[in-house]
Order: sequence, then C-alpha cells, then structure tokens
Amino acid sequence: MQQIINFVIRHKNFLLYLFLMMVSLGFTVQSHSYHQSSFFNSSNWISGSIYQAFDGITSYFGLSQENQKLVDENKRLRKLLFNQETDSKDTVSLPGRSIYTILSGKVIKNSYSDPRNYITIDLGSTDSLKADMGVITPKGILGIVENVSRNYATVQSILNEKSNINAKLKNTNHFGSLVWNTKRFNIVQLVDIPRLVPLMVGDTIVTGGMSSIFPENVPIGTIQKFDLDTANSFYRIDVQLFNDMTNLKNVYIVQNVDRREIMELQEQTINEQ
Repeated sequence: MQQIINFVIRHKNFLLYLFLMMVSLGFTVQSHSYHQSSFFNSSNWISGSIYQAFDGITSYFGLSQENQKLVDENKRLRKLLFNQETDSKDTVSLPGRSIYTILSGKVIKNSYSDPRNYITIDLGSTDSLKADMGVITPKGILGIVENVSRNYATVQSILNEKSNINAKLKNTNHFGSLVWNTKRFNIVQLVDIPRLVPLMVGDTIVTGGMSSIFPENVPIGTIQKFDLDTANSFYRIDVQLFNDMTNLKNVYIVQNVDRREIMELQEQTINEQ
C-alpha cells in the first residue's frame, strides 16, 4: 500500500494531467455531435475489428469439424446416388432396400511411383471393412481393398500393374478393362475396345456395370489419346485420371451388400458346366 502511495506522490502531476484530459474529452464528446459521432464510430471500429479477429480464430479451429460434416454429407449423398442409379436400371435392388453402403475414411500412406502401388487407410475390420470393397474419392475411383487389419486396411491402387477394373465409355457404353502400364502416375490405359467404336479425345471414362465392386458410372477420367492396334483390331487408349494420385486425403469405401450372393451364384453356375 505504501508503494502505491509513493507512486502516486511521485507521478502526481502526470496523473493529474491524465485525469483532466479525460474530463475534458468527456465534456467535448458530450457537447459536440460531431465528436460524439466520431467517438462512437471509432469504438465500433475497434470492437468490430476485435470481434472479426476472434471470429477468424474460432473459424480456423472449427475447420476440422466443418470438413468432417462435408465428408459425412458427401457420404450420404453418394449412397443415395448409387442406390438411385441402381433402382432406375431395374437390377437386383428391391424397393426400400439399398445395395450399396458407404464408409468414409482418410489416407494415411500413399505410393504412386512403384509398379505395384498401395494405399493405407484408417479403417479396418472394427469398421466392418472387408477385402474387395471399392475405394473412391470425391473425384473418382481409387482402388480396391486388399488386406484388412483391426484398425487399418491396404488398398490396391489403380496405379498397380495387377489392377484390372471394368470400365466403359460414358457416351457409347462400350466396355473394356482399365489397366496401368506403370509409366505415368496420372495416366492409365483402357484396353479391349473394338476398332469400330467411335472415339474422341476428351471422352469420359466411367466404371462399367459388369463389376460387383464398384457402382456403375463412377468417374475415372478422360481420353488423352488413342491408337489402333491393327494386329488385334483394338484401340490402345490413354486415360487421364480425374484424381490427383499424388494428393489423396478423404476417401469413401463402397460395399455391394449383394456381392457375396452374386459371386456364389456365378461360381455355382461355372461348376455346373
């Protein structure tokens, strides 16, 4: 307490000056409308700047939650889209029943420069993940689940020399196989398309309806160039992927709940022949 008194005594002139200045400013603001308006505008500007900065900080820390909301919403919409497309084509879907279920996950490891590239995701058997489920991103297909542990799974990327996925030309519905020649990480190849099929650079390639893994019409990429193999009468088509395979984060795992039944029926039919 004594120190406070000593401080006031030492700085009494300065403190008196501040007091008188505050009193004079108060009288000035109250007696003149212009000064009053300027004072309140300045106060509003300062408080507005503080609130804006605070809102920016809280928005930054809320980005993770907002991103997860978008992922969940995309998952719901994709499930509706896949099952709606299935119903509209009079396939094995029954009224009120969904063929495809969707899970959302994240990539924790990705390779794209090896002949046999694999991707690791943060979902496993505890999330009902199984081998041979399709994996896609918001832009297109990514690969097929190969091995599953309790909390993680590895995905055989479409950038894998062993990859072979049913695909088609969106405009004509002609089917072929999507493979990779291991040369470029943004280009895959569509093979087994007959020479009579009309092609144009820029045509869209999507998943076909002959796969029990992927829904039909999931985007893959566009034709970059094509050549005719005159010996076999088939096109060699380079497809530029919609996905940036070097920058993968959010993924969706697609399960065809009828796949096991379909595979068992097909195997039974083959064995009877």
